[in-house]
Amino acid sequence: MDQLIATKQNSVGEIIVSSRELHEFLEVETPFRKWFPRMTEYGFVEGVDYTLDIFVHPLNKQETADFLLKLDMAKEIAMLQRTEKGKQARQYFLHLERMWNSPDMVIKRAMDFQQQKIVMLETQIQEDKPYTEFGKVVSMSDGAINIGAFAKLIYDKHGINIGRNKLLSWMRDSGYLIKQEGAEKNLPKQKFIERGWFKVRPTVVKRTSGDIQTGTTLVTGKGQVELTNILLSAFSEKAI
Repeated sequence: MDQLIATKQNSVGEIIVSSRELHEFLEVETPFRKWFPRMTEYGFVEGVDYTLDIFVHPLNKQETADFLLKLDMAKEIAMLQRTEKGKQARQYFLHLERMWNSPDMVIKRAMDFQQQKIVMLETQIQEDKPYTEFGKVVSMSDGAINIGAFAKLIYDKHGINIGRNKLLSWMRDSGYLIKQEGAEKNLPKQKFIERGWFKVRPTVVKRTSGDIQTGTTLVTGKGQVELTNILLSAFSEKAI
């Protein structure tokens, strides 16, 4: 059977139909903006039977609403028209359904799904590449180090010639560490702790007026990888 109406698959592999293309095929005289809301009154539920799809119309370049229908809804709408076109559409959808559920198609979908998993795995490997290049074991470990040790590490491994004090200044100016004077100066901002870039090791400073509780900023393995990539882009040995 020739393709009467274009179809595609949604994210879970179900056949879906454009409501606008179906409206056009059925040659309904009622404008689409009035017709589709009437069709939904037959008990169809958004998010279950159909989903909203916004696209840029190729003619007027305006954002336009379409609705992607599951096959059961498309069949029922076609039947509701009670026209020859409606009958043709319903027969076409029934044919698609039979083909879709045939053993060959079931096997093909399983193979396609497996191929998608392979592609996703390959993509993940590429995304993980920066970690493997700098030592993914370190990035995932709890091997947090202080700022001075991190400054030495990036110089030894990457030639970024920046000492502890300059590195602290850069981290403050870049918004990673707290700038304000006081006990919290040079401690990491909370959002970067939550990202897993930093840890704070509690420290007690003994003074004659009384002990003060403060903290030492440590760069985690993940933070070392992320910050090194940023520093490599921001600095060169000549510039520092």
